[in-house]
Amino acid sequence: MRDAIHPRRRGGPRIVAIGGGTGLSTMLRGLKAYTDRITAIVTVADDGGGSGVLRQELGMPPPGDIRNCMEALANVEPVMRELMHYRFTDGSLAGQSFGNLLLAALNGISPTFDEAVERMSQVLAITGRVLPVTTADVQLEAEFVNDARVVGESKIFYCKKREDCRIRRVRLLPENPPALPQALEAIDRADMILLGPGSLYTSVIPNLLVEGVADAVARSRALKVYVGNVMTQEGETEGYTAADHIRAIFQHSVPGLFQLCLVNSAPIPREMQEKYEEEGAEPLVCDEAECGKLGVELVYRPVSQVTDRYVRHDPALLARALIELHSERSVRLAGGGYRIEN
Repeated sequence: MRDAIHPRRRGGPRIVAIGGGTGLSTMLRGLKAYTDRITAIVTVADDGGGSGVLRQELGMPPPGDIRNCMEALANVEPVMRELMHYRFTDGSLAGQSFGNLLLAALNGISPTFDEAVERMSQVLAITGRVLPVTTADVQLEAEFVNDARVVGESKIFYCKKREDCRIRRVRLLPENPPALPQALEAIDRADMILLGPGSLYTSVIPNLLVEGVADAVARSRALKVYVGNVMTQEGETEGYTAADHIRAIFQHSVPGLFQLCLVNSAPIPREMQEKYEEEGAEPLVCDEAECGKLGVELVYRPVSQVTDRYVRHDPALLARALIELHSERSVRLAGGGYRIEN
C-alpha cells in the first residue's frame, strides 16, 4: 500500500472529476499530488456573482467554477496565486476577481471558450486539464414537489427557502446541450471517475444533463465513486440522507451510474453541528440499507476538517482516501490502464 499512496506528479491513474463549486476545487488540490493525469469537467450553469455579471455583459460562459479549478491545479509563484485570488473592492469592478477577468480577456482573443480555458491553463501551468462540460449557453431550472418552478441557478436557494419543500428535478434550458468532445473522450479513457463533492442540484447533476455525459459515465469500466458531502446544504438538500443524494443522481441520469459512495467518518464537533442546525443543515446521515437497495456501497473514511468555522473536506485526506480506494479496487495491467476488482 505504501507505494500505491506515495505522492507522485507524473503517471498515476487517469482521473476524471465531474462537478463544480468549491467542493470540486478542494478535491483537485489534493489529487494533483498523486497524479498529473487529471481532467476536471466543470458545470457552466452558474448565473450569480461576478460570473453572472460577465456572463450577462460579455455573453460568455460563467468563468468562476472553472477558474477555481484551475487555481487548485496551478503551479505558479505565490504572487501569481495571490493575484488570481484578488477581488476588487471599489468601483464598477467591486466583487469581481482578477482571475475571472483574465479568463474573460482570453475568451475575447480566442476562437472559442474552451480554447480560452486551455490558454489560461498554460499561463497557470496547471497539473492536468480543466474542461467546461459544454460551451452552450445554458440556464438551470428547478421544479419543486409543489410544482413551483424557478429558472436560474442563483435563484434556486431562495425559491426553495420560500416554497419550503424538496426539489423534484432540475433541467438545463435548452435541454440536452452538446458536450465538449474532449470531455467525453476523457471519460472514455478514465481509470477512475469521481462525481462531487459539491452542491447536489447545482454543481453535480447539471453535468449529467449535458448530452452524452451520463451515458459515457455509465458505459465506462473505470472505478466510479460519488464523493458524498460532509454536511447537508441549506437551500438545497436539507433533510437528505446519503441515499437521497444517490437516488436524485440516478433519477437525473442512469440507475446504477456508480457503485461506490465515499462518505466522511471523522466526528463533527458538537458546537459545529449546532451552528449548522440553526440553518437547517446537519451531518450527512449514512443510511446503508437504503443505499444498498440502490446498489451502492458506502465507504467510510475520515476526510473532513474544520476551517474558518465551517466543516469541509480536507484536500489531503480526501485525495489519499480516493487513491487508496483506487489501489484497493483496481489492478494495474501490464499494457497500461486498470481492471476494476469488485
